[in-house]
Amino acid sequence: IDYRSTDSHGRATLVGLLNTLLVAFMGCVTATVIGVFGGVLRLSNNWLVARIMALYVEIFRNVPVLLWILVCMFTFTALAPHPRSFRGEDATSSMYFNDSVAITNRGVYIPEPLFTRPLGDIDIGIFKISIELLVLLGLLLGGILFARWNNARADRVQAATGLRPKTLWPNLAAIVVPPIVALIALGFYVGKPELTGFNFTGGINMNASLIALWLGLSLYTGTYIVEAVRSGIEAVSKGQTEAAFALGIKPNRTMRLVILPQALRVIIPQLISQYLNLTKNSSLAIAIGYMDLVSTLGGITLNQTGREMESILLLMAIYLTISLMISVTMNWYNNRVKLVER
Repeated sequence: IDYRSTDSHGRATLVGLLNTLLVAFMGCVTATVIGVFGGVLRLSNNWLVARIMALYVEIFRNVPVLLWILVCMFTFTALAPHPRSFRGEDATSSMYFNDSVAITNRGVYIPEPLFTRPLGDIDIGIFKISIELLVLLGLLLGGILFARWNNARADRVQAATGLRPKTLWPNLAAIVVPPIVALIALGFYVGKPELTGFNFTGGINMNASLIALWLGLSLYTGTYIVEAVRSGIEAVSKGQTEAAFALGIKPNRTMRLVILPQALRVIIPQLISQYLNLTKNSSLAIAIGYMDLVSTLGGITLNQTGREMESILLLMAIYLTISLMISVTMNWYNNRVKLVER
């Protein structure tokens, strides 16, 4: 969200909070993807692939995360081209994906969703809420609730008759079709970034500090998730794999349908700790100039008001709340997927 020097300290805190939540969410998703694929490859029968993953884990895990964040920042700003290299007929750099994405040393510029018939915004004082976003979220939530109801109905029919009605396509249509119709009705289109003057305008700007922090946290935390996935897979009895192979199930489907679901009971508790660590490690953003909670509430607000104790206590309370929310959510998911023994 926008922030100016004349805005209130409440808005500055909100900017820092949203930036912290953004990088934490992006980092958790990316680290999980790295960890799952890396954990599977760590146990690969291919000697070279397994050793490469082991080398990645040992190198990244044994160097402080702050150094990796700084390395990502310096590497990105040094290797990415300057915006002026996109200018002129003899430009040395070009945009990607049909001239819709620009990667520069100032950040990554990506397309922005726009509407020709917008519904406006709701101003709640600190920031504005897009009515279009609320409509789309409402339709998406309605589709998800319909899918849950439809699955429950299918379970009842199956229990009564032994036959389960098809639910995939009705559920998919309920989730996807209403938002698409709403987007068409609102006149949805994509605004591409354009080079104007000395920089790009339009689109969404993911600045260099966000990219560096995201990559650094993801690569570092991903190593621990790799080991969590590896330990979870090894905790599953080898008889499960042998039984799946005896039934003619292919190795990829065996891993996806037999091994990983049983390994979740070992993986999820470790994932909770790594998500919490990644969220708290995002406070290192101040080292590369990313405006997170520590930079706004623990920097701008603290220095301008002189309220050190209040600022630090509020900062601690916010991080504690975020950590508890992550812990509660992941523990709920862990209870959903854990094995129920007779």
